[in-house]
Amino acid sequence: MTIVVGYSPSGQGRAALKAALRYGARTGERLAIASHLYNDSERGLTAATEREVQAELAALGAELTKVSVHSSAERDIGEFILAVVEDVAASLVVIGLRRKPPIGKLNLGASARRVVLGAPCPVLAVKDDPGAGEDANSPRA
Repeated sequence: MTIVVGYSPSGQGRAALKAALRYGARTGERLAIASHLYNDSERGLTAATEREVQAELAALGAELTKVSVHSSAERDIGEFILAVVEDVAASLVVIGLRRKPPIGKLNLGASARRVVLGAPCPVLAVKDDPGAGEDANSPRA
């Protein structure tokens, strides 16, 4: 089976990647990284390249032989992640959520809500990594 990870170079993406790597190490499952679009201050709307994702995985000490990277120009993050879930017959989806102020704690972002409600398998939602140096233009999953 395969674990799908919604990823962009942000606190949410890194937290999801770390959680998926831990889960994959325990279960022996492959990872499919759904590298979705985000706003980069230098490149504009873009997705992390396979090389950038592999560099992030290497920095985390991941075993790179069990990882595939899927990228798309799809602007709807939720739909893109669900398409990858279907393509690889995922057993689990891991997404990162940004921290919200107390007033908004009951409100998921639109993409996260789409994944949670539309996935045919369990979804693990993890809090963002506050030490990841996230910028104001990062995506909201």
